[in-house]
Amino acid sequence: MDGLSGFLLAALALAGSPGPATLSLTATGAAFGAGRGVAYLAGIVVGMVLVMAAVAAGLVGLLMAVPGATPVVTVLAGAYFLYLAWRIAMAPPLSDDNARRPAPTFIAGLALSLVNPKGYAAMAALYSGFVLVPGRVGTDVAVKMAVLTFVIVAVNVAWLLAGAGLTRFFREPRSNRLINVAFAVLLVASVVLAFA
Repeated sequence: MDGLSGFLLAALALAGSPGPATLSLTATGAAFGAGRGVAYLAGIVVGMVLVMAAVAAGLVGLLMAVPGATPVVTVLAGAYFLYLAWRIAMAPPLSDDNARRPAPTFIAGLALSLVNPKGYAAMAALYSGFVLVPGRVGTDVAVKMAVLTFVIVAVNVAWLLAGAGLTRFFREPRSNRLINVAFAVLLVASVVLAFA
């Protein structure tokens, strides 16, 4: 498989760098713990597999070729990320009754992946920039999807666990607010950079 090491490095850099999914996973781990963030993580991974399939099939290019579709998709995605950033920024400090607060769901993770511009851009770059199985397009796409799914799972688990390591800071109201607002600002900044 030609180019596998370069593909892996690029996949780690693109999937592992801070972005909407990774930052929201870290915030989820910090606010709810790793165990309660697994459904959200699974939604993000399944959503990214769907994004990979859409990019590989050329569906994204077809959608963006429709007159007026790009601004509509951009506004809807931006609105969702602003809503997500607001929820993160306003999350209350952890307490003993935190177990009753609903953690982000599988559907929320799926939705995040499906509207995440960084995900589409990263997948397009990885699919077009590397050939792992020359002369066999179907096999090449399947290998890329398998490798990328493994990388995405590993990277996202790491971000969720990193967030869970911050849990103690979320029990004190002042540090909770500062960290939540910082995560929300980083989330918005990552989206602005993705749209730029």
